[in-house]
Amino acid sequence: MASSRTGIWLIGAKGGVATTSIVGLLALKKGLTENVGLVSELPQFSHLDLAAWDDIVIGGHDIRSTSLLDEAYKMVFESRAIDGRLVEKLKDDLTALDANIQDGTLINVGKMITSLADEKLVQLQETARGAVDRLKGHIADFAKANKLDNVVVVNVSSTEPSVDADQFPATWKELQPLLSEAGCRLPASSLYGIATLELGYPFINFTPSLGTALPAIEDLANSQKVCHMGHDGKTGETLLKSTLAPMFAQRNLKVMSWVGHNIFGNMDAKVLDDPENKKTKAVSKDRLLSKIFGYTPQTLVTIENIDSMGDWKTAWDHIHFQGFLGTPMVMQFIWQGCDSLLAAPLVIDLARFADLAQRHGGSGLQTQLACFFKSPLGTEENDFARQFAMLEAWTESLKS
Repeated sequence: MASSRTGIWLIGAKGGVATTSIVGLLALKKGLTENVGLVSELPQFSHLDLAAWDDIVIGGHDIRSTSLLDEAYKMVFESRAIDGRLVEKLKDDLTALDANIQDGTLINVGKMITSLADEKLVQLQETARGAVDRLKGHIADFAKANKLDNVVVVNVSSTEPSVDADQFPATWKELQPLLSEAGCRLPASSLYGIATLELGYPFINFTPSLGTALPAIEDLANSQKVCHMGHDGKTGETLLKSTLAPMFAQRNLKVMSWVGHNIFGNMDAKVLDDPENKKTKAVSKDRLLSKIFGYTPQTLVTIENIDSMGDWKTAWDHIHFQGFLGTPMVMQFIWQGCDSLLAAPLVIDLARFADLAQRHGGSGLQTQLACFFKSPLGTEENDFARQFAMLEAWTESLKS
């Protein structure tokens, strides 16, 4: 099967993760960077007909009026994360891509995210159904204008406040009429997901926001025979948790408590400084330990905004565990990495794998992608090694 001409449509297209992903894709197209950090470029996946760099077209939604080039320079001068010489070589490409970025929606995103938005979007009055149809139009126009075979929509926007999923009906037939009602409580992340699935395109939720994690939206995905997966990309501290926790379990060492402190200072950190948004993220980072251990140790996850850190996230973890004869012991680690640079290659990987899955007849939740997520939908497997084996097994199955 030949690779396709594929669009990658980024929700939150001018944020740090999206901007870094875009700079990375442009650099890969021009041969200006290596493929370090890209899972999809590992040797065991070389047999796959993944979308080639030259076949990928970029677009997206955002709620701010800034330019991609300005955001790229912020990653250079404020976050000290990207080489300015690289951005200089991509100036014209970044400027041209602004034409592919359209206005998103603020429906039920919470006060913190709304405060960051362009005033025209704050004043925009539309129903959830109106927003979905408007967003669909943007993506459909993008696909037509660029003669795309497929578009993968990846949500990398800021974390929304927590939503009680139980308030929504279980089927798409029941949920669909609510979109036209005033006061529909579906958050923007779910509206983006619905717009994508109604068009028949794959949707990836790289955030801890609700997105497509509702039975009714899964019902829509299955009826449309389209792929989706989420949620919350696993890039740093939680990646270490999902790797280290199985070690304790397999050595029969009882973890009594696991404390993680996270500090960083990018836009995501500012949004997460609001308790409503922070709760969504903290729950996602904390849930996997009980899944791996089969019991629940005492845990604490803190996420603090420290402006001077910029995009450089530092996590300090303290693990208190019980050894033989009941003796308590301690393991500590410090993880420091550039948040956007850890996430960006995974965004690209997920878009390529989701495009591949759709072209090979996949539909519904793509659990083989669990290794990319803190809270993978559709599976209880949280051991990173076993999750990665699921990805390898799926890609092997495509040989036959």
